[in-house]
Amino acid sequence: MHFGFALIAATLLAACSPLPEAGSPEAGAAAARDAAGFPAADRPVAGIVASEWSSGPDRDAADESGQLIRGLDIRPGMAVADIGAGSGYHTLRLSPAVGPQGVVYAEDIVEAYVSGLRREAEARGLKNVRIVVGTAEDPKLPAASVDRAVMVHMYHEVESPYALLWNLATSLKPGAQVGVIDLDRPIDRHGTPPALLKCEFEAVGYRHVRTAPMTGGVGYLAVFEAPTQRPKPTDIQPCEAP
Repeated sequence: MHFGFALIAATLLAACSPLPEAGSPEAGAAAARDAAGFPAADRPVAGIVASEWSSGPDRDAADESGQLIRGLDIRPGMAVADIGAGSGYHTLRLSPAVGPQGVVYAEDIVEAYVSGLRREAEARGLKNVRIVVGTAEDPKLPAASVDRAVMVHMYHEVESPYALLWNLATSLKPGAQVGVIDLDRPIDRHGTPPALLKCEFEAVGYRHVRTAPMTGGVGYLAVFEAPTQRPKPTDIQPCEAP
């Protein structure tokens, strides 16, 4: 996704609090739920404006992929899901990191993006890349197959965060980790406040492992561990945007 760089604050915000119980005057429209029972996000959703966040040279200079790979301890033989892969900046770099015995699931809800990525992966002979077309609510990944999932500069574009995270959990192996890179700024400015991110993940049962700033002005990396137990969709309490 094509957005400008911004420096982030090193001091992390405290976690957001869940919204008031349904029926309270404060609950309002945030209590709305979809047909499956998932709560609506009490926050804006940034529009998908491009298939890549920034130019390759800028990201290369910041060693964004290297920081991501080291931060999640991605190793040969692992299965990694690149959620919102877009034009495949990270997919193309994760492929050699997991090696021929590993796999990279390049997932996106915009089929045109991953169609171009499929052609690029084939042209490069990357036989460990698997293209997946998901939906806004479900990445459609194989069950219990993923060691690491990454969401890079795209979480603020997620329309149904609770449904997406709940469905993503079914594809994660026990102890698997999810890494999110984003900018520490409001969602309508194409970023995600770390406290809001933490609250939304924890609302679905994920365990927050750590959040730390990345070098090079590319944002922060937040790491979460897969849920050991998911709440029922109707039991998920939405988080209040700051």
